[in-house]
Amino acid sequence: MQKEFDKEKDEKIEYSKKDKKKNNKDNKSKKKAFLITIIAILVVVIGVSIAIISKNKNEDKNVPYTQLIKDIDEGKVGKIKMTVNSTSIVVTYKDSEGNVPDEEDKEALEDLTKYAIVPNTQAFIELIQEKTLTGTEFELQQDKENILLTIGSGIISFLPTLIMIALIVVLFQMQGLGDKGKVYDPSISVDKITFKNVAGLKEEKAEMIEIVDFLKEPKKYAKMGARVPKGVLLCGKPGTGKTLIAKAIAGEAGVPFISISGSEFIEMFAGLGASRVRKLFEKAQKISPCIVFIDEIDAIGSRRSSNSGADTENNQTLNQLLVEMDGFSTDGSVIVIAATNRPEMLDEALLRPGRFDRTITIGLPDVTDREEILKIHSKNKKISSEVNFKSIAEDTAGFSGAELENILNEAAILAASKKHEEINNDDIEEAVKKVTVGLEKKDKVVSEKDKKLTAYHEAGHAVVSRYLETQDNVKEVSIIPRGFAGGYTMYKTNEDKFYISKTEMEEKLISLLGGRAAEKIALNDISTGASNDLEVAMKIARDMVTVYGMSENVGPMSMNIERDPYQMQLLGNNLEDEIGKEVRAILEKAYKSAQELLILHRDKLDTVAERLLEKEKINEQEFIEIFEQ
Repeated sequence: MQKEFDKEKDEKIEYSKKDKKKNNKDNKSKKKAFLITIIAILVVVIGVSIAIISKNKNEDKNVPYTQLIKDIDEGKVGKIKMTVNSTSIVVTYKDSEGNVPDEEDKEALEDLTKYAIVPNTQAFIELIQEKTLTGTEFELQQDKENILLTIGSGIISFLPTLIMIALIVVLFQMQGLGDKGKVYDPSISVDKITFKNVAGLKEEKAEMIEIVDFLKEPKKYAKMGARVPKGVLLCGKPGTGKTLIAKAIAGEAGVPFISISGSEFIEMFAGLGASRVRKLFEKAQKISPCIVFIDEIDAIGSRRSSNSGADTENNQTLNQLLVEMDGFSTDGSVIVIAATNRPEMLDEALLRPGRFDRTITIGLPDVTDREEILKIHSKNKKISSEVNFKSIAEDTAGFSGAELENILNEAAILAASKKHEEINNDDIEEAVKKVTVGLEKKDKVVSEKDKKLTAYHEAGHAVVSRYLETQDNVKEVSIIPRGFAGGYTMYKTNEDKFYISKTEMEEKLISLLGGRAAEKIALNDISTGASNDLEVAMKIARDMVTVYGMSENVGPMSMNIERDPYQMQLLGNNLEDEIGKEVRAILEKAYKSAQELLILHRDKLDTVAERLLEKEKINEQEFIEIFEQ
């Protein structure tokens, strides 16, 4: 039994190597064919351009055939030059004195040289001979046929056909009719990924253990009569680790992993998407047991429609995917794992049992998971011993795994640019600010008026937040421009929040409008600096009324207006006015509360603003000291 397993494994490795060589060879052939086609098109285009230029240049020197016969009869023509089997002739006229210019007098020769097309070469030669016998004097010169000109004429005559063939070849090369999907084989790969490389996601990994066990021992489940899930759908925000966990499953099971994006199936030629789906599953069957990973499946798995055009092609591709997933048996040991950020967009037929049996939601990491993720991504970096990953994890609530990796990478870049020996806390703090707020612009020239306005605006946010119980503690306040912001107030996140109460949302609105309220109170004027605050506040207030049902007047209703715009009509014509009034009332109440708090603590507002104008930046400890004095 073990020998058969080893033999089967060797065959898979050999097939994977051959498949890799074949793909490399196919890619090289495609590149060569594409390059040759492009060169051929360029040559044809250049040739045509030269022919057109030459034709336009000589167009004003063309002589009609009837005029040429008349000029021969009147004795104006001195010499005719023609090529065998060619209907084009060169006519040299006599000058005013009745002489033909010498070859050395090129200017005069060029002025008297004209071109003509004869309908029949043999008939024209006979006509010339007849004119010569009747006493007309001129010279007839016949040259041998020019092979290059003949070939050129042939190319020009077949030019439309050649261009069509070249375009078809290029389009087919661009469409890439070959096999799609990158094959990653952990058994022969150096950078093998397993569950050890995936921090956090404990529940998700436990859910995947059954699939790993099935891929390792399919006969155990077949003997019991169990049907293992054919497909697993991973849902979650970008950067949460959907692709990583799919690779880890393949690594744990030791089976090949075929990766492809949903957008790679869709092309401009009808039927290509369905063809690629068939080829993908044919490849998967050959190297089974294996995992097929389709990233961004909503590109082909969106709800089917009856429209024509591109939607028809998408429908055909989705139908083929449904057939393939429903078609292969459990003996094939092919499991499809798909990832999407928008599960609500997927067709219902795709999510039914027998296709994607399981849907696993991968959320944002909590504080413990963030600490583990930071430790994993710090393994290949020089980190100072003073760096506290737990503290960083506490300050980065709501960050995805990809964002945490990006923070450490930015910190490493900053440390290298500052010529530090190791990455320290300051580098990581600066990286967090750079990622969340933007690049600091210390050298940007800001007027004293704008500095004062920014100082009071940010002081308003900070002071109001200090007196709101549900809001996070202020970590740093700055009037140094970063990104698009003239200043910023950064808060210290104390805990991961999965639910937000009505009180928290109301106090969040007060905090957001604290900047605008401070401008009005301290400077008796308002500015455009609060535009982003107002935008965020407007969304929160609207969601409170239309999504979370937190309005007493409108009632406990959730209305998804974006997805179903006709929902409002079912609830009455006056509902829109009611919603508008309620949203306005919530915002006005929050703005009034912010003003009352700042008037009550005007001394603290002035102190924070003055300190900002003096130092440009206040940290957490300095901010607390102002309130303790």
